[in-house]
Amino acid sequence: MSMAGTKSGLNWRNVSGEAKLLLVGIPLLIWTLLPIYHLCLFAFSDKQSAFSGNLWPTNPTIRNFEIVFGQKHYFLTHFWRQLWNSVFIAGMTGILTLLIATFAAFAISRLKVRGGRTVLNMALFTYFIPAAFLAVPMFRTMGLYGLLGSQWALILAMVAIAAPYAIWVLKQASDKLPLELDEAAIMDGASAPQLFRLVYLPLMGPSLVAVGIYSILLAWNEYLYAFLLLSRDTSLTLPVALGNFMAADDSPWELLMTTGLI
Repeated sequence: MSMAGTKSGLNWRNVSGEAKLLLVGIPLLIWTLLPIYHLCLFAFSDKQSAFSGNLWPTNPTIRNFEIVFGQKHYFLTHFWRQLWNSVFIAGMTGILTLLIATFAAFAISRLKVRGGRTVLNMALFTYFIPAAFLAVPMFRTMGLYGLLGSQWALILAMVAIAAPYAIWVLKQASDKLPLELDEAAIMDGASAPQLFRLVYLPLMGPSLVAVGIYSILLAWNEYLYAFLLLSRDTSLTLPVALGNFMAADDSPWELLMTTGLI
């Protein structure tokens, strides 16, 4: 009886725990999917029925996608170019951030470079300053080096913002790797580059993926720095280009949502 009662008590606790998770998870899921639902609602509606209040368009259309892909609207004249700009800037930001953070974390955590922790702490201290406060100094710096209007201005700015956190994350992950692996590799005659390539990189794979995704998304969604550092329509990224939709008196919301969905 006691064993049966214990099992039933455990089962009830498990069910109760799962019910609590569902009570929290389902509202969060709905809250997360609601903007995507509205994107789809506007994207497949024409301009007249976009604000009709229906849960789904009565006459779904792909006309908005044809306009966007065909660049048939004033604000979409350089859509494909701006999409490529966003992809290129996000990709280069991810690559450069990973390169800098990986080598820096390896040097600080595994090679125990003198002063490495001090440099890391000073880099992390910059996060106490809001990124918006650094926009004007960053604009001035890029102007001094003649990079204003260039995509590399935004790439370097994003790398400067993402790198300190990326180094810290990889350094924390690297500290959890057993030092015995390094010692065994060194006893076998491995040099520092071989230790980095054959021991460090394979074990740091998941952390590298996480840091890469973080830096790519940071650059992909950036608006303020892209607005300040890029000037020509052909060099803008999609977030800034989408912001131009709001400048119109009669904003084409259906095209804005379609572009956002894409």
